[in-house]
Amino acid sequence: MVLPMEQDPEAVDRNAELEEILAQISDLDRWREVFNARGLELQQIGLITRPVERSEEESEEVSVRPPSSDDLVPGPRSLLLAPYSIPRTLAVSPSLGGLPVTPELAVNLRKILFGGTFHVFNYEWRKSFFKFREPYSQLAYALETEGGGSRAIQTVVQAHIIKYLLFTRQTGTASSTLQSLSEVGDREQERALAAALTDILWSAGEECTATVTLVTTDYCITPHLDYKLDNFTERLQLFTFHKKEDVRTFIYEHIQCFKEEGSHGVILFLYSLICSRTVSRLKEDLDWTTSHLLHVSLGNFVCRQALLNLLLTGRASPNMFNGTLTHGEDGRPLEQPLHGVLARSHVGYLHWSREQLERHRLPEVGSMLKTPRVPVWVCSINGTYSVLFSPNRSLLSDWKMEHLFHLYFYNGQPTQKTTVLLTIDTHSHHWEAGSRDSVGDPERRFPSVEMTIKTKWDGAAINWNGTAPFY
Repeated sequence: MVLPMEQDPEAVDRNAELEEILAQISDLDRWREVFNARGLELQQIGLITRPVERSEEESEEVSVRPPSSDDLVPGPRSLLLAPYSIPRTLAVSPSLGGLPVTPELAVNLRKILFGGTFHVFNYEWRKSFFKFREPYSQLAYALETEGGGSRAIQTVVQAHIIKYLLFTRQTGTASSTLQSLSEVGDREQERALAAALTDILWSAGEECTATVTLVTTDYCITPHLDYKLDNFTERLQLFTFHKKEDVRTFIYEHIQCFKEEGSHGVILFLYSLICSRTVSRLKEDLDWTTSHLLHVSLGNFVCRQALLNLLLTGRASPNMFNGTLTHGEDGRPLEQPLHGVLARSHVGYLHWSREQLERHRLPEVGSMLKTPRVPVWVCSINGTYSVLFSPNRSLLSDWKMEHLFHLYFYNGQPTQKTTVLLTIDTHSHHWEAGSRDSVGDPERRFPSVEMTIKTKWDGAAINWNGTAPFY
């Protein structure tokens, strides 16, 4: 009589653990089918985890014992949905054409933005898109911006939207006014956004080419341990054009990918901007002071000056001054040159910071940015962004127009219900204004908006025309 062979207890335990692992994988696949049926997706990072750092003793123990479910099966957190996933309706079909993102490009996008591959855009960035105010209203021309690092990009796009509505589109009249900005409907808002995005991308491509990035339904690259997934960079599809009108038409046809909630519209536009400029040209634009385009401030990624200049001029120069600086303030040659703005921008830029002023580090903005081709300025005021503009194009070409003129101010915040009218008087007694400004703290007597305007029109008197001064 042959007795049955006793099973090895360790083998039984291993088999039990293996069955548990297979059961959990089966459950994961079943849940993925459920979520995909509802137009959602599970992050595939759940099955690809970075190795846990262990002590030498623990490493030896791991090397001799069989893997357990704790080693191979991701915890509950890694199976969560990717925060703020792109709705399937805003993803294009891979059959649309274009080229899928490559692993090399995905890594380079991360490095040129964050300086490394393990940073990803946070929730504030992911939920940012280009949202217009109510059509046919006093602010029909305006984008609504929120706080966070993406606000700078939205504000530059806002400036280009104003440029298009006031100075580019065909209206049938000789000149446009603020009233014309309130007569903008849904379709005109979309055309203005498409034109603004196109202008910026075409400038970044040196007016020869532009690339638009959209998200597809399929993953284009296989993840690896040196790269942190974000559930949409890996699904980018690149569409490159060599005629500006083709770029504008394509963006207009897919405008929902930039203006719909959940689209990640600001990030997609930022990726398009980098791909239009190309990573190699961006590295040439930067100097030794700046290696990437975003930096952390108050726990959020915000735009460096190089990214602002890329949006404004098409070139990612890290400084606001004109030209290239080869000598320091002491007259001695610099070890490496500093890159400034080389060409006059389409829309301008003004900068004021109380903190930098108190530290005697308020940078001088060069004339290439201060005096743009059209009278529209992006304003950086104490780290927040807004827009100043005038419908009068001759303001930049006829010095007599600068004696007394109007500027309109919009800060992008939902609390602003109308465009603010400011009257600028530069023909007042400059010497008296200078003596008054020299006493005490000027910002305690003048709002920051006025201090920003004075960086271009020194000594100007500014009338808020009944609006309570703010900012």
